[in-house]
This record gives sequence, structure tokens and C-alpha cells, in this order.
Amino acid sequence: MNTSNKFIALMAVMMTSLTVSAQKKFVINGLAPELNGKYVHLSYGTGNDNQIKDSVVVANGKFKFTGAVAGPTFGYISLGGQALSFDNIFSVVLEPTTMKMTLDPDSINKSILTGSKENDKLKSLDEQKAPINKAMEPLRAEYQKRNEEYAKASKTLKEMEKKVEAMKIDNYAFRDKFEPFQKQQEEIDRDFIAKNPQSIVSAYLMRFKISGMTLAEAEKVYHSFTSDVKNSSYGKEVFDEIKKMRSGSPGNPAYVFSKPDIDGKPLSLADYRGKYVLLDFWASWCVPCRQGNPHLISVYNKYKDAGFEIIGISDDDRNEAAWKKAVEQDQIQIWKHVLRGLKMENNVIDRSQDISEHYGIHTLPTKILIDPQGVIIGRYGSGGGSDADLDAKLNAVFGK
Repeated sequence: MNTSNKFIALMAVMMTSLTVSAQKKFVINGLAPELNGKYVHLSYGTGNDNQIKDSVVVANGKFKFTGAVAGPTFGYISLGGQALSFDNIFSVVLEPTTMKMTLDPDSINKSILTGSKENDKLKSLDEQKAPINKAMEPLRAEYQKRNEEYAKASKTLKEMEKKVEAMKIDNYAFRDKFEPFQKQQEEIDRDFIAKNPQSIVSAYLMRFKISGMTLAEAEKVYHSFTSDVKNSSYGKEVFDEIKKMRSGSPGNPAYVFSKPDIDGKPLSLADYRGKYVLLDFWASWCVPCRQGNPHLISVYNKYKDAGFEIIGISDDDRNEAAWKKAVEQDQIQIWKHVLRGLKMENNVIDRSQDISEHYGIHTLPTKILIDPQGVIIGRYGSGGGSDADLDAKLNAVFGK
């Protein structure tokens, strides 16, 4: 996922909020003395993947936003004429009260919001991370430079394709340099969550932490939350994500889906009863997914005659050409393939046909092993075991 896509996805999660009838009014009285005549934009969630977008013009150094939220709700402020990026937005926690804001004309993410207690907690958390973010700046600059080079190379002639692919893999490996810093931030976040089970900021943070947790770890944190936090929009999101992860964990019946396969032919998981089936959640743009395909081919060839099948479920709904090209390039057309079924039109996400939702898939690659009776007996990646654990499980099942 490229930087801009990561930003858009993160903003969509940040602005998710519970839609209920008991919404209450909020007011933001803003000061921006150096921005007269400029537009200020406010975006925040209303639930079900919908969001409110509001804009006002600064006049006499002042601006004002009004709206309604059910409770503390994450959103962001931006200025007209600036492209959205992490450096050009000011994250806020809106509360049903009157708040004051002073915009920094030179660096909007250094603006100040007062009147929201939950926003104060978020600001405190950001301040703890500030030294770490400062230390990462050289890496970010280098990473951005590498991505820009990769983007330019992607537009070159077809004979450059192998070089571009090598750069993509190299850039992915470069991300390991962030790991020590990310671990430090992770420790700060987890410490905050453990010490603040009564804060909605803890529930908000948990929405991003579940992908790196086992089901037991996620449930333990959720059960530590106070009832107010559990009943908040973010607490309910955490609960919903845990339910999805549980439904995709060993011991539960596998969700039965029906989709057209890569050749347009009907495919149903129900047709594979009586066999062991491995669901491989992947994508053409996912470097570790592609790197793992040679091993998966060897696994398939080893067990296919013993009653073993693989169904690839790709996160390429918006780029079917890339999906089909990757299947051909990696020579994995030897097993079945379908798209996950996630749709997006006019910035509205439709998850009604999304297979990944039913298995609690947070990261790629993730593999789900299903027995002949249709019961999940293994989860590997995204809160589960490793490829080595999968190999051991298949060896135990098939005895070879």
C-alpha cells in the first residue's frame, strides 16, 4: 500500500463514529489571523463508513464550525489548496461541547484545540511520541525519496519492469529500519491502553493494534475497558473486530462464500466439503504474499492428491488486471482464485460481499485452514501462527 493510500485508509478509520439518534451539538470557535479569505475544512465520521465534510472561510481572522456528534469523535482539520498528507492535517477529537482552536498558518498540525478532554489525552500521547518521530525524520525522507524513484520508474518502458519490481522489493525490505522506532511507539501505546481503560483514546488506539494481537490478547484488553469505553463508537468497533477475528479462528465453522472465479466460473466453498482447504488472503501489490508463493506451490504439489485444495482470495477488487497478471507471473493458476468482494464508489465502502470481513483479516498475507467438515483448524498470519506452523499442521494432518 503506498503512502497516499495508507493516509486515506487511516483517515477513514479515524473518522468512523457511531450513528445514533441522541447526537449533541458541538461548536468550534477558531482563530486564524493570517488566513483571511482562506477555506478551512473539517471532516469527521458519522458511522457506516460515511463522513461529514464541512468548509468555512476565514473572515476577520475568525472561523466557526458547528455540528452534532454522539460522543467523542475523531476527525481532522485541513486548509484549502493543500494536498492531504500527514503533514497537512490537524487531527482532533470532537466532543459535544464548545471548543476553541488556533490555527498555525505555517504548520497546521501544530495548531491548538482546547475544550475537549479526550483531545487533551491524544495531544499528550502525541507529545510522548514526538522525540521518536523526530528521530525517524531522516528515514522518512529517504523512504519518500525511494518511493518517488519507484513511482517514476513505474512509468518507464516495459523492459524496465524487472528493475522496478526489484526496487519495490528493496523498498519493502528498507521498512525494517523503522522497526526499532515502531517498537518504542508500540510500547508507549500499549502502556497508555493498560493504564487508561477508561479513556476513549485507548479504544481508538486498539482499532490499529488488533492486527498485531492474538485473539486472546485482544479480548483481554477489551474486557479491561470500562463500560463507557465499551459502549463508545470505538469500543464497539473493537468489539466488532474481535468478533470477526473469532469467526476466523480455529474451532469455528468457516463462512461459506460463493463468487465467480478468475475465469468467471461460479465457485462456492461448499463445493469443497470433504477436502482440506487453505484460504490464502493476498494481493498483487503485497510483497511478502508474492515472495511466499513458491513455498505455497510446493505445499500444494505435495498434498493436492491427498485431498488438499487452495483458494486464493485477492485484495485486488479495484485492479483486476494486476490480479490476473500476478497469478500468471507467479504461476499460481494451478489453484482457484476469487476477489475478496470489497467495493468502493463515490468514497462509500460496500462490505456486504467482502469475504475478508467474515474471517477478521487485518493484514496480508493471512491463511485459514479448513477441515473436510467445514471447520477452521488453523490461522496463520494476522493474529495466528507462522508458515512453519502451517507446514507442521499439514504434516500432522496428512502424515507426510
